[in-house]
Formats: sequence, C-alpha cells, structure tokens
Amino acid sequence: MEFSITLPLLALSLSISFLVPTSFSCSLHSCQLSDACSSNDDCAAGLYCGNCPATGKKQTTCTRAQAIQPASIVNGLPFNRYTWLVTHNSFSNVNEPSNTGVQRATFYNQEDTVTNQLRNGVRGLMLDMYEFDDDIWLCHSFQGQCYNFTAFEPAINTLKEVETFLTENPTEIVTIFIEDYVHTQMGLSKLFTNADLVKYLYPVSDMPTNGKDWPTVTEMLAKHYRLLVFTSDASKEASEGIAYQWRYLLENESGDPGMVPGSCPNRKESHPLNSGYASLILQNYFPTIPVESDACKENSASLAQMVQACYNAAGNKVPNFIAVNFYMRSDGGGVFNIQDRINGLALCGCSSIAACQAGAPMGSCKNTVPPSQTPPSSGVYSGTLQFSFPSSSFSLQHVSPVTKLHHILLIIVLLL
Repeated sequence: MEFSITLPLLALSLSISFLVPTSFSCSLHSCQLSDACSSNDDCAAGLYCGNCPATGKKQTTCTRAQAIQPASIVNGLPFNRYTWLVTHNSFSNVNEPSNTGVQRATFYNQEDTVTNQLRNGVRGLMLDMYEFDDDIWLCHSFQGQCYNFTAFEPAINTLKEVETFLTENPTEIVTIFIEDYVHTQMGLSKLFTNADLVKYLYPVSDMPTNGKDWPTVTEMLAKHYRLLVFTSDASKEASEGIAYQWRYLLENESGDPGMVPGSCPNRKESHPLNSGYASLILQNYFPTIPVESDACKENSASLAQMVQACYNAAGNKVPNFIAVNFYMRSDGGGVFNIQDRINGLALCGCSSIAACQAGAPMGSCKNTVPPSQTPPSSGVYSGTLQFSFPSSSFSLQHVSPVTKLHHILLIIVLLL
C-alpha cells in the first residue's frame, strides 16, 4: 500500500527562520535555541554553540545537535511512514587518526564518530567498503581503488560501534547503505557475522517489494529486525542475502546533480521517485565536493526547499531518509528541524513531531517547547566539537603542508 500526504505548499511548513540575539545573556547550560553563546557549555542539552558565516550569521548561537526519534512519540506505524536522518560517508570523520601509518589526503564528510552520530539521532549510515590490506576497509577511492592515503579504518570497527549501540538501545533501528566494492566471496556476510550483527539483521526474504508497506516499528522490534542493510551490488542479494538497494528504495541523484534548485531527478539505478516501485525513498542532499564551511547553509533553508522539490517529484510522498554532510552544521535548527517538521506533518498533521500526541486524531496538536527541551529517546548530546569555520574549504588544516599539495592534486584528479 502506498502512502502519501496531500498537504499543499509543504515548503511553507518546512521554512525555517531564526531570530539571532544581539547580546549574550545566559550561561551554564541555560541558553536555548538561537540564544547567543560563547561556548558549548552555555547551551542547554541537545545544543552546541556555533555560527554560520555562509549565511551571514557570524554571531555564535545555540544550534541544534540532536534529533527527536519520531517512533518514540508516534509508534505503531509502518517503518516507511517515518523520516530518518542519514549521514553521507558516515565514516569520513575529520578527527579519525591514520590507521595506515600514512598521512591521509582525501575528502571529509563528517566531524564526529559513528557512535556519536547514533547518539545524536542519526539512524542511517552510508559506508563505502573496499578490499584493502587483506581486509574490508571504509575508504574513499582514488580512481576506483582504496589506498593507504584514502583509507579510514577496517569496516568491522565501525560495525562493532553499531552493534554496541543497538545492544544498548533496544528500541532503536539502524539502516546501513553500503557502496560496495568488496569482491571476496561471502566477504560481507563474514564481516557482519564477525561484528555480531547477524542477530539484528532484517532478512531479505521478509522485505516488502512492489511498493508495499513495511511492518510497523513495533513489529520489527518484536522480531529483533533492527538492522537494515542495503548494498549497491545486485549480485549480493542472491549470493549473500544482502538486499540490493534499488529493489527496495527509490533515490534521487546524489552530489551536485541532486542539488539543483527546484529539480529532483532520480538516480540512474533507481526507478522514478513517483513510480511506486518501492515504498522507501532516500533523498540525498550534499555536494560532490564537501565543503565544511558551506554545510551550515546547505543544511538549512536550501535543504527544506529541496525536500519540497523531491516531495513533488515523488508524487506527494515524503522522504524516509535524508542524507547530508556535516549533519550538525546549520544556521540554527537545520536538518533536525526539517526532520521534525516532516514527521509532524506526515504522522499527526502537526507542524512538528514534538506537537504530536500519541493516539490522538490527525491534527490534534499540543503546544510545544523548544527542541532543546525535548531530548531524544536515547542518549544525550555527547559531542565535544566547538565548531569553527576555517578559511580552507577542504579541511586542509588537518594535514601537513606536503600533504596539502597532494590533496589539491587529488581534488584535480577526481574532477577530471
């Protein structure tokens, strides 16, 4: 059964504006969303102290850093009724030390660990897996290959982080999207077995096809189906029982083609967004070349506008997954506010998921408090980042002068 909402001008409901204070007047974890701040310690739970010069916002203010889990407020609905936050290249952390003994020279897409992402409400991870050093590694490619200067860490390290999170949080569901360059027979199966994640895997044989609804979140939890894994390699479904992504999801273009205002074309591997071929929709919104200092702008009003474009392209259906770079960067509420608003409209007809009331009729909304006063269902903000916005667009402050040259050459090669 297909699901759609018929709410015109969705973008109006998703539009976001923030009043930026001109003076600093609070401290000791008491500052709320958009209050002026001088450090993370000034901001209430779920917020950090940041700014967004890319939008002209130079004053540091308390900015959202956590998602509200929609199923913790409105439960009992099919999995494909909800919208979840996804990090693009979740492993590509600017603070990840070299695990190869060689200075890394590649792009970065996130600023904290996968564990921290999950604690802050991320529920989808995009992982690029390659064969490297007689193992399976998370890596960026250089001409289709993983090298010691583009590698991050063995994939099992990150998967063990996922296993720990799922074990410690028995009501949470995580989705992994694998960009798959693993050719060793049964390589992925062995990887997930060694990470002790098989106990949580959603079996391919039970996954709905042809646009049918997924089971409810409650049913998935009862069966311990708490980890969905999709691969970009179609052969893995028959050989290893790992779901081929575009049999179960519809997806828009990634990179720069997916960021053209007002346009939301489908990825070439995917059926059209309005085809009804699958009941899950993945919306990408990140540039081909990640730029930390621009992410706060990308993850704000322009993302909300793209949600509207993709909503229209999908035949008035909201995305189930929203994938971004540097997910905590925004001009205030960012992707967290957008996710809240989508879930509120879709699940209860309210302007935010925080206004929904369990078991109440559609449109029965309660008065809400600022998001910082409504903590997520699991964990607390555990980030230690005091964001600054370097003049270098490609995080070259993380590498040595010699490696900077290599990095620039790498950028040129990747653009050829």
